Amino acid sequence: MGKATDEIIDALRGVHDPCCAERGISVVDMGLVRSVTVEGGAAHVQLVLTSGWCPFASKVLGSVKQTVEDLPHIDSAHVELTWDEAWTMERMSEDARRKLVFLPEPVTVSDRNDYISAHSRTKGESA
Repeated sequence: MGKATDEIIDALRGVHDPCCAERGISVVDMGLVRSVTVEGGAAHVQLVLTSGWCPFASKVLGSVKQTVEDLPHIDSAHVELTWDEAWTMERMSEDARRKLVFLPEPVTVSDRNDYISAHSRTKGESA
């Protein structure tokens, strides 16, 4: 990647995925940015959405375009969605994965049967 491409990606770290804005997850961390190229002052950004039914697609496209065009060395930005590659969770950064964890890590127990016995109620016991 060139300097201009790196600057665009850094700027896009400030554009938040509307579904994850409250958790501070950017379009870069969500893995929505597929590619960035720059020729002269013209930037081209390809995005992959998490879902084809994303209700925020136009907002994401507009925010990415505005952010890229606000950079001093960019005259214009063309932002498009690509459908030839599916978004998967593997595209997310480690930071985004940590922020989106909804369940605790599984507990490791040395003896499954002892654990079940210790945490099971028998008839007549109250919670």
